[in-house]
Amino acid sequence: MATGPVMVAMSGGVDSSVAAALLLDAGHDVVAVTMKLWGGESDTGCCAVSDVDDARRVADQLGIEHHVFNFGEDFERDVVRPYAADHARGLTPNPCIECNRHLKFDRLLNRAEALGFDRMATGHHARIVDTPVGPRLARGADPAKDQSYVLHVIDPAVLARLILPVGAMTKADVRAVAVDLGLRTASKPESQDVCFITNQHGREAFLGDRIPLRAGRVVDTDGIDVGSVNAIELVTIGQRKGLGLAGGTDPRYVIDIDPDEAVVTVGPREALAGEVTKLESWSWTGEPVTAAVSVQCSAHGVPASGLVDAEAMSVRWTEPHRLIAPGQSVVAYIDDVVVGGGIAGR
Repeated sequence: MATGPVMVAMSGGVDSSVAAALLLDAGHDVVAVTMKLWGGESDTGCCAVSDVDDARRVADQLGIEHHVFNFGEDFERDVVRPYAADHARGLTPNPCIECNRHLKFDRLLNRAEALGFDRMATGHHARIVDTPVGPRLARGADPAKDQSYVLHVIDPAVLARLILPVGAMTKADVRAVAVDLGLRTASKPESQDVCFITNQHGREAFLGDRIPLRAGRVVDTDGIDVGSVNAIELVTIGQRKGLGLAGGTDPRYVIDIDPDEAVVTVGPREALAGEVTKLESWSWTGEPVTAAVSVQCSAHGVPASGLVDAEAMSVRWTEPHRLIAPGQSVVAYIDDVVVGGGIAGR
């Protein structure tokens, strides 16, 4: 019989609902908590009022306590403001990763510790594995739902206090458990969008209320004007549409953004590939790795082989690799285990 209280972060989705149920079944003393992060409009993501209600009702079904922690000020300071500021710098940020870094696995974990909880659990699809140097984060069992990329920012020291009950399950298995238990979230759709960007108003309206949006020139690789954009802050590397290009030409893609001059450079598909990706930041989970590692550059991107040089702040790809938008996370693996991560730079 398991002992020690466990705080389960319940988002109102099926994964965290099943995580709580599995811990109960294992004999843990479980208390559910939901973070209230965003006080503005929300019709997507995991911050809607309905999500808090779903978490509360599942907790009632399971017969466990449910509490709501208001971390709205922290979310605004550590996630929303940097998100807008990064766009002003011409970056393409990932706010979900910053939420994990600052809120879920810092602010919430510290609250759990202060309240006397031995451990914290979430419904993320990732695993914690034992290695000769201690626990490390690894890919979840379901490749299509693996969330180790967005969790790579978790400090290895935190992993000893963290439980990921559904990491060894497929999504289908999770839903099957929820159906068997009659949980109200069993068939609830997944939340995959940024919670503070509504479908109704979109990213342009959200950013336009927070930062100046500047029109920009679009030029080809020879510097010749070929189009224009209404807001350079909304453009990202690899973008093809919305560039005001004349029709009848071969496809052209964004290959560079100069936020200072408000200039977007476009080129052919082959110009999207490069041999080196610069890094703005990097940290290893343990000792530096000098051999080639498997590197992933988006939540469900295909990993590629590359050498990470933390001193030169770069990734040198074994084969030419698609350009990475500055501001995106770059995560290194050996087999399925996270060994390092950082943010792409210019």
